[in-house]
Amino acid sequence: MAKIIPIRAWRYNQDLAQNIDELTSPLFDVISEKQRKALYEQPYNSIHLSVPLQTESAQQAHQTLDQWKAEGILELDRLPAIYVYYQYFTIPGDKREYIRKGFVSYVKATSWDDENPQILRHENTMPHSVNDRIEVLEETQLNVSPTHGLYFDKDFELEKYMDECIENPIYSTEDYQGVKDVLGVIHDHAIIKKFIAKVGPQKIILADGHHRYESSMLYREKRKALNPDHTGNEAYNYHLMYLTNGEADDLRILPTHRLISGIEGFDRDALMEILSEYFIIKYVDNPNDINEIILGKKWAFGLLFGDEAIKVRLKPEVHRQLSWKFPDVIKELDLTVMHYFIIEKGLGIPGKNQRSSRNITFERNFTNCLSATMSGSAQFAIITQDISMEDVQKVCYSGYTLPQKSTYFYPKVICGYLFASIKQDEFELPFDIGL
Repeated sequence: MAKIIPIRAWRYNQDLAQNIDELTSPLFDVISEKQRKALYEQPYNSIHLSVPLQTESAQQAHQTLDQWKAEGILELDRLPAIYVYYQYFTIPGDKREYIRKGFVSYVKATSWDDENPQILRHENTMPHSVNDRIEVLEETQLNVSPTHGLYFDKDFELEKYMDECIENPIYSTEDYQGVKDVLGVIHDHAIIKKFIAKVGPQKIILADGHHRYESSMLYREKRKALNPDHTGNEAYNYHLMYLTNGEADDLRILPTHRLISGIEGFDRDALMEILSEYFIIKYVDNPNDINEIILGKKWAFGLLFGDEAIKVRLKPEVHRQLSWKFPDVIKELDLTVMHYFIIEKGLGIPGKNQRSSRNITFERNFTNCLSATMSGSAQFAIITQDISMEDVQKVCYSGYTLPQKSTYFYPKVICGYLFASIKQDEFELPFDIGL
């Protein structure tokens, strides 16, 4: 079902790659303005291709790419490969070092609206972000960073090949997250076929990168419509993806909190009066304790007003009032409860308007949430819990999606280790590798 093939990657030349850590950058949806400006001071940093400044454009990224190719800044690999990518990391409050093991390849960018989709999404996208990614893709015809997909293998058959490969890495750096990123390469034809055979019969769950994947999907449809001789094997059919085993215990999903601002006539007491109809309310002495207090409790959330913290937990008998026309697997989720009872009922923002609402922003860092409410830049914050991989799978297989920004698979991949072209002459091989 899920067709993957090896990549002829564009990579920095050997001299520049000696300082590869100076060339990598965060993904477009997590980079801060401060990081972006600093990285733009480095003339060959990958940021010039992935996230053009406001004063630049997708066309400028195209010109930069052409210049780098012409000057040998980037070089095209002669042989196709699968790239093994390991991320070594820790999470707050846990001394264990995790290792997320995976590999990077092309995957066919089929539509998730197909009758039998090969790629399953769990979140909706935001149109303005998709348009931004399409512009860059159309101009550069380059996948500048891999999205993150999940295959499932309880026998962990591919890990032995990846472990062997990563013993002789081509890159190893520490990124902006404090994560150690290590890249290795597999050229062996027989081993590559094992990867293709393992993933081929499966449906891939898209963990991270819905906007980038959708841009590839829409670009494919556009090119397909313009090509009367379309076969499905053209370069424009493919997308760069980092694939990890969803059965591994190193797959971490962190919560994404909500910041609420700009509500005209906002009245904290009036909000709490409404919420008291639906929630059991408990005031918390120390706002820094709210994460631990709600942890593991179904339909429980933290509310931050200034430096005041309140725990709210839905009254069980109230849940039947949730009238959105979703299956039970969606209605049971904490985030559905939060969006319905707090944002729709409490704030009066209907569910259909929440995706585009400028009153709702997303923040993964609890300290930043507290700072925002204490400074007054946010009227209040809703502190959420993480979602389990099991729930993500249930939602994907149901054919529905989670509320926006429901998951944060940690750590994020980085941009700059390799790039994958969808220009036909750079995609094709001068010889048949028999895949």
